[in-house]
Amino acid sequence: MVKYSPMTRSRTNRVHGAIACLQRLAEFLAERREQIAHAVGLSEQQWAVLEEISTEHFMPSLFARQRKRSAAAVSKILRQLLGKGLVSVQLGEKDGRQRRYELTAQGRRCIEDLRHEREIAIRKVWNGFSDDELDRFVDFGNRLVERLAAYVRERA
Repeated sequence: MVKYSPMTRSRTNRVHGAIACLQRLAEFLAERREQIAHAVGLSEQQWAVLEEISTEHFMPSLFARQRKRSAAAVSKILRQLLGKGLVSVQLGEKDGRQRRYELTAQGRRCIEDLRHEREIAIRKVWNGFSDDELDRFVDFGNRLVERLAAYVRERA
């Protein structure tokens, strides 16, 4: 029989406090991302697609799979971006079924504005922390991700 030793009250409080902190952090990061997107007239989903197109390796079907979205949902976002004049599309030279999406000049300006807004936030929020604090945060975060990922795989 496996014996489970209950966490001490202070340990339980620490763990729950850490979880609550991470939840608040995730909520504020999501809220800030939404603010940045809306500042340039986009939804978060449109921003994600625009950012991916800017890498020049954009494939709608792969993007849909990675983001756990339907191909139709990604197609709708692409139509919205085309309608806003932020992207252009050409048929593939070798295969007419393939499409190549590129940022227009307006799309490039939009990405620059998004990145500028993000950099302002990074400077105001993150630059106040020492290198040591940031290193410890990244180290802890990576270890937490590894443990959580292992637990999720174990439970699948």
